[in-house]
Amino acid sequence: MTTFDRITHDPAVMGGKPCIRGMRVTVGMIVGMISTGVTREELLADYPYLEAEDIDAALAYAAWRVSERDVPMPTG
Repeated sequence: MTTFDRITHDPAVMGGKPCIRGMRVTVGMIVGMISTGVTREELLADYPYLEAEDIDAALAYAAWRVSERDVPMPTG
């Protein structure tokens, strides 16, 4: 099993969604912002309590989750 030290799951924080170090910053928020073109530098400037390693961990966690299951793509 892969471990992600910076990713936490707590039902009392953001409904149990995977978060960064117990903060109210979800992996999905980071991945979503990166996917829309927000740079790492912009993320770190907008969220000064994040660290570069947090972004790396979020991307690695998202990639791991996707590799764990096959999801069919919509065809139309």
